[in-house]
Amino acid sequence: MAKKELSAEERSEKRLMILTPIVSVLLALIVGAIIIAVLGKDPIQGYAAMLRGSLGDPAKIAKTLERACPLVFTGLCAVFAYKCGVFNLGGEGQFIMGGCATATVMFGLGLQGPVGLALGLIVGMVVGGIWGLLPGIMKITRGLNEMITTIMLNYVALYFMEYVFKNLYSDSGLPKTLAIPQSARLPQIANAHVGVLVAILLGVFIWYLIFRTSFGFKIRAVGMNPVASKVNGFPVKRLVLLAFIISGAIAGLGGAIELLGRTPFRLADGFGSGFGFDGVAIALIAQLNPIAAIFVALLFGVLSTGGTMMQSVIGVPTAIVEIVRGLIIIFAVAGMAAVKLPKIRAFFAARQNAKVKKAEVNA
Repeated sequence: MAKKELSAEERSEKRLMILTPIVSVLLALIVGAIIIAVLGKDPIQGYAAMLRGSLGDPAKIAKTLERACPLVFTGLCAVFAYKCGVFNLGGEGQFIMGGCATATVMFGLGLQGPVGLALGLIVGMVVGGIWGLLPGIMKITRGLNEMITTIMLNYVALYFMEYVFKNLYSDSGLPKTLAIPQSARLPQIANAHVGVLVAILLGVFIWYLIFRTSFGFKIRAVGMNPVASKVNGFPVKRLVLLAFIISGAIAGLGGAIELLGRTPFRLADGFGSGFGFDGVAIALIAQLNPIAAIFVALLFGVLSTGGTMMQSVIGVPTAIVEIVRGLIIIFAVAGMAAVKLPKIRAFFAARQNAKVKKAEVNA
């Protein structure tokens, strides 16, 4: 089957959508450099320190990859749900519940070794999927807004985790669980836990599932036009429910991997904090492309890991990194919205048509 030829306007819009995240990152870095300069510091020296702190040697690269790993999972969680037209803002709660389920099963049953590791990962993924299923059921049966229900469930997950690490499996009365046994932790590959590789492979698999399978086509069709999908015989409610389950399972697996693969190997206050909303931002910047989401998560990992080095070298607060990250999100979302404006689209379409006519005249 021949691939559909894109119009000049569509080609122009596609190029703009690809350039928007790149330009957004550059603009955010420029604004960050201006802020650093206003503080009386050298922005070039600061950014160089950031790169050294995040990519300077194999150990730092491994740390950056581990920082980016949970963001890849929550980013893919948001990508899959949004592709089906549902706004899952509960990635953080599903991530936390995945970690809680893994800890509860392993400590409750006293599991260790490869069996404990495998069962911990499976249980985390299953419980994450169930936590995603709940807002899905409320949406398709009662018509409740999934943005509200998923955010509310985030708080339920947060307080449940607090109960787990303060009461159920507290380490000698301290507000943290016991550490995962050494034999049940994820193995290391080149200084980073194997969960990093799992995250990358999962991103590739999700891309293939969404863009190269009939199931992915149905998911995208429902996301673009649920009414037309229903008219064409697609089981819209079932697909929406599956999108919630798969989305939650991805985040739940991320929570299990974070617990089993990264120091301190225990649940405590702050576990999973901010990962869900960072995942939403990553999905938007990546324009709902799973492969692009991996790279955006890696960028966030570089900013997070390198910020400490930048602070120690040039003496600026790590809040600068948060400002840069926030600006990337603002510029990317604003840029994508601007590209969709009729006047902007008409302007670039006119320029493209003018180029085509000029080429025809010259020929």
